[in-house]
Amino acid sequence: MPNVRQIAEEIVAREGGFVDDPDDPGGATNHGVTLPTLRRLGIDVNRDSRIDLADVRALTRAQAVEIYLEHYHKRPGIATLPEALQASVFDMQVNAGANAVQILQRLLTDMGFPCDPDGQIGPQTIRAAQMAQDAAPSHLVDAYGIARRNYYYALADKRPASRKYARSRDGGKGGWIKRAEEFISPRYHLTAAQHAARVAAWE
Repeated sequence: MPNVRQIAEEIVAREGGFVDDPDDPGGATNHGVTLPTLRRLGIDVNRDSRIDLADVRALTRAQAVEIYLEHYHKRPGIATLPEALQASVFDMQVNAGANAVQILQRLLTDMGFPCDPDGQIGPQTIRAAQMAQDAAPSHLVDAYGIARRNYYYALADKRPASRKYARSRDGGKGGWIKRAEEFISPRYHLTAAQHAARVAAWE
């Protein structure tokens, strides 16, 4: 498994550079970091005493890596989860915030290791995750990746404007689905036909 800094650098590469998509509820991003995130963390990138869109544009890849390491890995306690899970949960934490942990908590509960879906990694979640890893060491990471994929599809079901992130213009898998499947064994990847069937009801 790559070290955590390598994982953070891979996340930054996956997120891409500056994007201001009106259909993205998070608003403008740079390397995946949004303006609300910079404001919440009090990070004035260009040191002009304001935190605004100019700071999003000015954010460097190296700064984004440090933000992810501190605020999306260290502070949420990703390192306390079984090692095999950490990369996928970290990636999802960057992409979806506390939903990343809630998805895991619901999965653990469904597997028979109950924990409250509060989005926080505490003793209960750590214990449940370790028990699940011990019980299904060859399957837990795939199960979490599949749960991520299902989350993305469900989000696009509910919000038509987000469907372009789950389905590409040619009808194939969109960025969200490809991102989830990077953490799923190839044998559990959806075929093109399966993906098409899943999104067939979308306009």
